Amino acid sequence: MFRLQGKVKEGIKAGAKKGCSSFVWICKILVPASFVVTMLQWGGLLYQMEPLLSPLMGLLNLPGQATLPIISGMLIGNYATIAAITVIPFNLSQTTLIVVYSLIAHNLIVEGLIQHRSGINIAKITAVRIVAAILTVLIISQFFSGTTAAVAMPTELVKTVPFITELKMWAVDLGRLLLKILAIVVGIVTGLEILKVMGLTTYLIRFFRPIMRVLGLSDQASALWMTAALFGLTLGGAVIVEEAQRGVLTKDELERLHISIGINHSMVEDPALFLVFGLNGFWLWVPKLVAGIVAVQIYRLANYLSMKLR
Repeated sequence: MFRLQGKVKEGIKAGAKKGCSSFVWICKILVPASFVVTMLQWGGLLYQMEPLLSPLMGLLNLPGQATLPIISGMLIGNYATIAAITVIPFNLSQTTLIVVYSLIAHNLIVEGLIQHRSGINIAKITAVRIVAAILTVLIISQFFSGTTAAVAMPTELVKTVPFITELKMWAVDLGRLLLKILAIVVGIVTGLEILKVMGLTTYLIRFFRPIMRVLGLSDQASALWMTAALFGLTLGGAVIVEEAQRGVLTKDELERLHISIGINHSMVEDPALFLVFGLNGFWLWVPKLVAGIVAVQIYRLANYLSMKLR
């Protein structure tokens, strides 16, 4: 009993220390990146992109007005996409395609930096997510009609709040997010450390082995994939950094993991956010999951062919 308590205390101590270290690491990325993106939004740059990018929306079988929710989501996140589709009268088919794109390729600056620092080049993972989003939308758009119909843009979208007000809103929202991150990261890392010192990680790996096989990932990636799938890239990235430093995953395993969680993270919360728009849950979960699996398998095939040609 005393030996077990000692191991638990050892795990808690190590987890708290590593968790706090990971939190500081996240803050160094999240604070400046989120400020820059917020200023881009406040300055109206996103709205000025519509005329330039509307032809590209045609390639996605969407009207030019879809530029705002898609670009907002890519730079800021799913909540920005929600804000746009709440006030712009897209039909159900258009909304579905926009949401599918956003679920795969969102918050690319912040999440890209986090993934870059935790094991994969930012340009590579950003390109993978954008290409995966484009191809997925192109494929599923064949199942919908009326996706290219023009949409009227509300004039109130171009209105901005005073700079000080925007700054205060950013600080408050960021503060709440950082407190949430601190609590969850410390909790996750502490839990993993307790499992390690008690020798239970082997059982965890065995339990998730069949799922990892389907996803194209190694057994050692199971705990990290589940962390990102449940809690997101910000939290998952912090945990991955700790594991990467321990050399648990090879470079190939680490990149496959990043490709998978780049597309498949926050698998519960993010899709559920869009259910309020009356969308079919199938399109919110299945295309995203399949896109992640296919992307990893293509990566594995490319590596295999590259080795054969050497």
